[in-house]
Amino acid sequence: MTTFNDTLLRAARGEKTEHTPVWYMRQAGRSQPEYRAIKEKYSLEQITHQPELCAYVTRLPVENYNVDAAILYKDIVTPLPGIGVDVKIKAGVGPVISNPIRSVADVEKLGEFNAKEQTPFVLETIKLLTEEQLNVPLIGFAGAPFTLASYMIEGGPSRNYNKTKSFMVSEPQAWFALMDKLADMIISYVTAQIEAGAKAIQVFDSWVGALNVEDYRIFIKPVMTRIFAELKKENVPLIQFGVGASHLAKEWNDLPIDVVGLDWRLPIKEARANGITKPVQGNLDPSLLIADWSIIEKRAKDIIDQGLEMPGHIFNLGHGVFPDVDPEVLKRLTALIHDYSAQQIQARS
Repeated sequence: MTTFNDTLLRAARGEKTEHTPVWYMRQAGRSQPEYRAIKEKYSLEQITHQPELCAYVTRLPVENYNVDAAILYKDIVTPLPGIGVDVKIKAGVGPVISNPIRSVADVEKLGEFNAKEQTPFVLETIKLLTEEQLNVPLIGFAGAPFTLASYMIEGGPSRNYNKTKSFMVSEPQAWFALMDKLADMIISYVTAQIEAGAKAIQVFDSWVGALNVEDYRIFIKPVMTRIFAELKKENVPLIQFGVGASHLAKEWNDLPIDVVGLDWRLPIKEARANGITKPVQGNLDPSLLIADWSIIEKRAKDIIDQGLEMPGHIFNLGHGVFPDVDPEVLKRLTALIHDYSAQQIQARS
């Protein structure tokens, strides 16, 4: 049997590794011709509800690119129907919710979440992958309360989160009730993923960068602390990530997490200078993946060098792979990250 590659898990704990581990957000999906062929027959929802098919989509990048982890192929809103949210994924739009939250009464209508009853297809996919198919860690994930709440209050994707932020400050009782409801759901959902075999967890607070630091501390940080404190008991690495949220990185460093995810706006050396002491993940700008190889190589080496200044760096993009990216570039980039980082580690030892 192939040896299990635990490089990512060791890096997440700040331990020494033989090379810098790498995975890419949205590595499974739209840039892959195999995936596009599947999407001609099935919707996202249909793929995620078929464990064999979903497992195939999840493991494909590991086989194609030789990355050090798989990320569970699921949508961020997958658990929401389990608490009574009427959500549909509309092609070209994203999650659309027909019963948006407007009051405390709307929050009180939300039900209790049970992962085994409401998302058994997720757990079955994880078991297939971790018991039979992968020799690298499977990263499970969940959306964070602010990001999920933004869909639930706006009724769908938003550019500015005006309704969400207004609701947050104008209706604090309803807001904190919603945060508690979503926290309970996330803890249940993620714990079940870990029990099924997920070896690490990333919490995507994709849109929390819309908040300033003060509002984050008041309205978000307490619930994030509760979620991570509960998940910490499961003893797997916990990664926090958001987009356009560099101003919140120090707040994340205080949370009971293992890894601070950085987008491309905050260089690793600057994050370290600003007091980020935990292992970090990131952070090549995904737009550069369609630039000349010489530019990709130079930028990647610079990120690796910065990451090696302290133990604990997982190479990733500053956000997700987009459809125009050539899969061969990701394969070549993975090889570069592994080879160059191994040389640098060897030279320093």
